Amino acid sequence: MPKIINIGIAGATGYAGQELIKLAVRHQGVKLTTAMSSGAAEGNRHLPALSKTWDGEIAPLSIDQLAARTEAVFLALPDGVAAKVGSELITRGVRVFDLSGAFRLREEKLRARWYPDTPNLANTAVYGLTEYSRTELPAARLIACPGCYPTAAILALRPLFEAGLLEGDTIIDAKSGISGAGKKPSERTHFSECHGNVAAYGVFAHRHGAEIEQELGHAVTFTPHLVPLDRGILETIYVRTREGVNETDVAHAFHQAYLDAPFVRLTGDALPEIKNVTQTNFCDIGWKLDANSTRLLLVACLDNLVKGAAGQALQNLNIAFGLDETAGLS
Repeated sequence: MPKIINIGIAGATGYAGQELIKLAVRHQGVKLTTAMSSGAAEGNRHLPALSKTWDGEIAPLSIDQLAARTEAVFLALPDGVAAKVGSELITRGVRVFDLSGAFRLREEKLRARWYPDTPNLANTAVYGLTEYSRTELPAARLIACPGCYPTAAILALRPLFEAGLLEGDTIIDAKSGISGAGKKPSERTHFSECHGNVAAYGVFAHRHGAEIEQELGHAVTFTPHLVPLDRGILETIYVRTREGVNETDVAHAFHQAYLDAPFVRLTGDALPEIKNVTQTNFCDIGWKLDANSTRLLLVACLDNLVKGAAGQALQNLNIAFGLDETAGLS
């Protein structure tokens, strides 16, 4: 009988944390031994939305209990808390799958700007964009799961950059549902501010821009927008190809890159829509090349809580522990 992996979730009351619970309880290769809130001072609680799916209790955050009861822990915590908890768990021999941004940036200067609480341990983290980290995951102890915006952008752009098909500026126009901002309320995420509204934010000052540039090795103009949806991301990306690049070249680059990727769906000129990816771990990618110029438009779609967070984290765990990549996700 295959070994069952004991896992824990810290930050289980947030949107991504609850999504992780839903995925974990239907995964036959793991056992959820403990689920905790984001703070030690919070009392025990139950999650009515998960009744009869998972009737366990959310306990206060305890590094000691996580280390004692698990082999692997998912951290769905605020960045500063994740930096501390993740570092502690690694020293105690627990494998960490971090959904915060704490360990994503490798350059110390950038990390100091965006994640000042993160220790130098970030340099040992594997950036867990599953489709590009499969060979590194089995030996990894600390996996920095990508942000939701970067997941869509990098999956759409990296095959084209690696094939040498692009030149010039890269413009990413990204739109996210409100759950992408996390569960903690703010004026920006208040219902009366979001309903019937679309707004750009973080212009030239969003941490995910640095993450995208790190993984592509190219500068980008990244502009996120908040749209009145509960979940989902759609990114429209504008690039230019090198002279002589044609539709076949673009399609070939994508198909070669994702030939064995179970959660990337290539839609060609049938451009993706959010409604087709919500509640799934798929990232859909479509494109149109202007036959009269070098203009190429890409559209990438995913569910920010699944492929952009909990689903990708579980996909990483599957590969890290030698399980079927699709276990618990399809």
